[in-house]
Order: sequence, then structure tokens, then C-alpha cells
Amino acid sequence: MTKLAQIQNNPLLNISSLPNFELFHVKHIEPAVTQLLSDNRAEIARLVSLTEIPSWQNFIEPLEVIDNRFERVWGPIGHLDAVRNSDEWHKAYTNCLEWVTTYYTEVGQNSGLYAKFNAIVDSLEFTNYTLAQKKVIENALRNFRLSGIALPAEQQSEYQEISQQLSQLSSQFSNNVLKSTQAWSKHITDESLLKGLPDSAKGLLKQLAENRELSGWCVTLDFPSYLAVMTHADSRELRAEVYRAFGTRSSDQAHNTEFDNTDNILKIRSLRHQKANLLGFDQYADYSLATKMAESSEQVLGFLRDLATKSKPQAKQELATLTEFAKTELGIDDFQPWDVTFTSEKFKSVTLSLSQELLRPYFPVESALKGLFEITQKLFGIRIEAQKGVPVWHPDVRFFELIGDNEEVIGQFYLDLYARENKRGGAWMNSAISRWVHPQGDLQKPVAYLVCNFTPPLDGQAACLTHDELTTLFHEFGHGIHHLMTEMEHLDISGISGVPWDAVELPSQFMENFCWEKEGLALISSHIETGETLPDALFESLKKSRGFQSAMMMARQIEFSLTDFEMHAFYNPEHVEEIADLSQRIREEVAVIMPPEYSRFMHSFSHIFAGGYAAGYFSYKWAEVLSADAFSLFEEEGILNPETGAKFKNIILAAGGSVDPMVLFKAFRGREPNIEALLRHSRISV
Repeated sequence: MTKLAQIQNNPLLNISSLPNFELFHVKHIEPAVTQLLSDNRAEIARLVSLTEIPSWQNFIEPLEVIDNRFERVWGPIGHLDAVRNSDEWHKAYTNCLEWVTTYYTEVGQNSGLYAKFNAIVDSLEFTNYTLAQKKVIENALRNFRLSGIALPAEQQSEYQEISQQLSQLSSQFSNNVLKSTQAWSKHITDESLLKGLPDSAKGLLKQLAENRELSGWCVTLDFPSYLAVMTHADSRELRAEVYRAFGTRSSDQAHNTEFDNTDNILKIRSLRHQKANLLGFDQYADYSLATKMAESSEQVLGFLRDLATKSKPQAKQELATLTEFAKTELGIDDFQPWDVTFTSEKFKSVTLSLSQELLRPYFPVESALKGLFEITQKLFGIRIEAQKGVPVWHPDVRFFELIGDNEEVIGQFYLDLYARENKRGGAWMNSAISRWVHPQGDLQKPVAYLVCNFTPPLDGQAACLTHDELTTLFHEFGHGIHHLMTEMEHLDISGISGVPWDAVELPSQFMENFCWEKEGLALISSHIETGETLPDALFESLKKSRGFQSAMMMARQIEFSLTDFEMHAFYNPEHVEEIADLSQRIREEVAVIMPPEYSRFMHSFSHIFAGGYAAGYFSYKWAEVLSADAFSLFEEEGILNPETGAKFKNIILAAGGSVDPMVLFKAFRGREPNIEALLRHSRISV
């Protein structure tokens, strides 16, 4: 069969256009991956065998071609495993994941490739390369070292085996979380149990029941359903039951222990330590920091504990105030973790005349998107328009184009907003296609996936967002513009590629700020019935609410960050500290809310065990310092100042991973970052 015939018979191999999700079938996966890896291996062998002196044109550019092909074929397969999961698809994906991991390890340990890269560095031509080209090569050499290129053959095999196991365990961890989340539900026929829930929340639970062909209402562990109960249900018994189900997912304490991640966590921790040791690092945390802004474990731990010292006294006071309110106003004498969200919402309503439900009608999805796009146009001179007729993986998914000054499309993105069955929880941005100039000179435009899990439209009515959901939308869009507004032409430093993990959150957290500013909200808000923008009184309450229990939230994020980092910085294979003991030790140091003994949050913490945040969850707080300080320039020069926006776009977004992010930050801000803007935005006084 010719190459053309193979492509025609397998739509996954057709990378000449956007992915045709409507044609993809599980039967296409293994043949497509087999062909992809075979073609790539053949091209790598050809490049290694070249006798002429390696150059950008005869060596780097062909490598970019095969890397681009890999993203275009393998990317949609993994994406659909997350947004349209099925047992059949996941099985095929997992089978191929083993082949893909082997392939990546082979490439990272290919001595012929490594020698070619070193020969380029030693060549006269290298001195004339641009900074971006040099960065591509420097990153490649670093990645070779982190893939075990210098190891003896026997240890390279061990590295390959460890990488293979870690890849499979991470996939299994993630799938267990999804399956455990879906395995629990509570069917309710007595409406009195739902006392306190607003109509929007009850409508969601009714729709979930109808989806299961049940009468009444159904509570699930998908986040919109879970949060509705924890925020509004008057019944403490119901809140306690749902809290326990959510907090014990994929653990030995879960209602269904079939998806227990306990062994996966033990194996992942051990294998990560072995991997780091093989590469000459004392701990996995040291390995993780080799590709981050932060320079040492001491620096990270000092940063986190400094934040803890500054925020814990206020967090304790916030909790004491909340506990007293629960006792005097709600009659809750034995305040428990499942009372926190419920009581906080009541307390906010009393003290600030504000609630998520009060704000929700002001943020219809269409108005929120319109405002987001207007802000983007005012700041960056980029227009965003919807496009019809593009193949998608679900009817709810929409497709948009970013259009520049001369009416040229500079990027595109898919938007998948709503929670549903067989879709991974959380919110994320991922690359569908990276910006890149083909060796023949053709520019490949970037495309992104933006995925959220918001409450879907109910009974044919327009969906409205809570303010929390609104900030999530802006956060993921910030990742999106980082990917889409890059001006880089080389694959490995295009968009978020090559950006250190503790800097990649800068644009996303930066964009959240517009959800708190009057100038932004004037464009975003439009009441679902009246079209009225957010009134001044509500805006003032919202502004004050930014500091509402912010120290408690800060303490919680520091707790997660420290647990993650210490887990990877002080691992002792002779005396492994149990994950529950480690979590409790960190809580006693920095937390103010103590969950019950049965809590198993880490068992569903996919960021750490199935994502890219291992020994890197601190990146959220690290980048939040950068984003808050970057936004402070807008506070000084005008929230929607187009000149400041252009500066942010041209320095931070355009550069992708081509320049050290600290250099970029100082070029934008004129100085090194400081923590004061973050503390001020969080209303934490020190």
C-alpha cells in the first residue's frame, strides 16, 4: 500500500489539515502509531548516517519535521482519551503509549543524534545562529543528558524500563481517577434533602438523573455537581457523604476500591527516585529543577515557607471567624471540613452581600466570551471570531480564529466548556498544532485545545458562569494566547514549548486579573435577563471578596506544594514515609483546616502523579508572584492600556521558550519580581 493510500485509509495519519475527529475510530489508533513510529525511526536512521557536516538545514530541520508529525498524529489520540474516554479507546491508547515511551527513550539515548548535535555546537556555523536557534540546540543537549545519554548500556536499559513503567502508571492513575469519579453517584427522590440548593443547581442534578433515565435528582462527583452540594446543601449529612466520596476517590477508602491508586503512588515515587539516581541526582526534586526557573530545593522550600509564615496567622484568624459564625448563626457546634464551603458562602453573603449564585446571572457564557475577546482585542490588537463547519469531538465544542492587524489568521483554538460523562475533570490547555516554519518556507499556524468542566446549559437555557468559573476560563485562555501568540518559528521553543514549568503559569494567572477589575467586568458582564453590567455595589463587594479567606486558600495551596516537593526532595528508599503521614506532617506545619483521617486527596491528585507537576506544583505560586507583579504595571499605566498590552505580547508571549523567563520579566517590568503585588492582590497583610 502506498503512503497516500495509508493516509486515505487512516484519517489519523492525515496531517495536511485540522484533525478530522468525526472520522477517527479506535481501529485507526494502533496502525497510525505503528506507521508514525516506523517512519520516524527510518528518518532518524537516515540522519544519523549522513556523512556531511551536520547543519541546521540538513539535520535540525528534518528532525523538526518528524517531531511535528509526531505531535499531529499522537496528540489527537491522547486528547480524545481525556475528553471522550471509553474503555476500548483507552486500551488502544495505553497499548500505544508503551510503544511511544520506548520510542522517546530511544531518541533520547541515540548516541548518533547526540554526536550530531555536539558537532553542530562545535561548528563554525553555530556562531552565526540566532539566539533562538542556539536555545533549541542547548535544550536538546540538556534533554539528552536527562534521558541518560551518558549512561552505560546496562543502565540505559534500566532507564528505559523505568520510563516505560512510569508512563503506564501515570496513565493508569489518571484513568483510575476518572473511573472512580464515575463509579459513585447518589440518587435522590426526596426533594427535601436538596433544601438550600438554588434552582440552577437542582436543575443540574435533575439533568444528571435524566441522563441516567432516573426520576428525581442525581448527585455525582463531577465538579459542578460536587460543588453545588458542598456550597448550598443545608443537609450536613448529605454534605458529609458527598465530601467523603469525593475525598476518597481512587483510594482504599473509596466506595468502590477497584480503582485504588495506593500501589500506583508507591511505585511512582520509588521509580522516580530510581530514575533521578540513575542520572546522578540525589533526589527527583533535583531532576525536576533541572528544567525550571528555581535553582535549588532550598530556594523552593524557602519560598514556600516564607509564604506560609506570611499567610498562616491570617489564615488561622479567618478560620476562627468562620467557625464562630457557623456556631452562632448556623448552629454548627462541631465545625467540620464539609461545613467550610457551605459556611463560607453564607458568611460571604452576610458580610459582603455576595454569593456565586448572585453573580452567576451576570456572566452568561456568550457575554463572558464576548468580553474576553474584547479585552484581547483592546490589549493585543487581536480579533477573535467563531468558525463553523470544523470537525469536533462533541456537539458542544466550538472553534475560533485569532485574526491580526492585516486580517491574517495567526492561530485557532477549540473550546470545550462543559462537564459530561467520560470527560476528565479539571481544566487545561493543550497544544493541537504548534507554530512552525516548514523547511520549504510554509508557516504552520498554531492551534490549541481549551478544555473546562463548567455547569452545562439546563433546560434549553443559556449557561451562566460563576465568578470562579469565569476566572478559570480566563486562566486557560491565558495559556492559550501563550501558545497562539508566539512568534517563534522553531518547534521546540514555540508557544509554551521550552518554557520552564514554573513560568508557564505567568500568562494564565495574569489573565485572571481582568475578572476582578471594573474595566474588565464592564466588558464581561451582562445580566442574562436585563443585559445590565455588574452594578457598582456588587462590584465593590466582589472587589472586597478577592481577599475573602485568601490566606486560608494560600495555606491550602502551600500545603499541596510542600507535600509534593518534600515527597520528591527527601525520599528515603530504606524508610519510605507513607503518603498519609507525609501529608499530615505538612498539614500540621502550614495548614489550618485538618481533614478527617479517611481523607485521601493525594490519591486523585493527577497534577502530581499523572501530569507534569511532579516536584513542580510550587510553580503555581512561583508564577503567581510573576503574574501579580506583571499586572501591577497595568494597574499603574491603565488596566486596558494597549501600549502596555503590546509590550506584554511582544516580550512575554511572542518569545515562547526562546529566552530565560527571568530575562523576559525584567525586560517587561524593568526590575526583578517581588512578592508584594501577590500579597496585596490576596489582601494578606504582613
